[in-house]
Amino acid sequence: QVQLVESGGGLVQPGGSLRLSCAASGSIDSIGDMAWYCQAPGKQRELVARITAGGSAYYTDSVKGRFTISRDNTEKTVYLQMNYLKPEDTAVYYCNGDIRSWGTGMSQYYWGQGTQVAVSS
Repeated sequence: QVQLVESGGGLVQPGGSLRLSCAASGSIDSIGDMAWYCQAPGKQRELVARITAGGSAYYTDSVKGRFTISRDNTEKTVYLQMNYLKPEDTAVYYCNGDIRSWGTGMSQYYWGQGTQVAVSS
């Protein structure tokens, strides 16, 4: 069974920084794209950033220049460095990964349980 576990959320003042982590564990054969999504109250979940297995990154316009996604393939972990945080960044952040498991030999997308980020003075 594959699991994604996020950590690193919390309360921060505007202009502050947080680093989110998402560790994959279980019967993992390989990991493809990994991504971070966010969901604010009353809104749909939306993509924040994605990184390929080779390290190519994509960002939604609202976070370009402020957030950086990275990954450690050895540790099966993806990170989201969040700088210059704004109140509108407040949301639950979810990790998503395209993971092939040993058991099935098939790739599917897995979600973490989410970590809350609150930006407020």
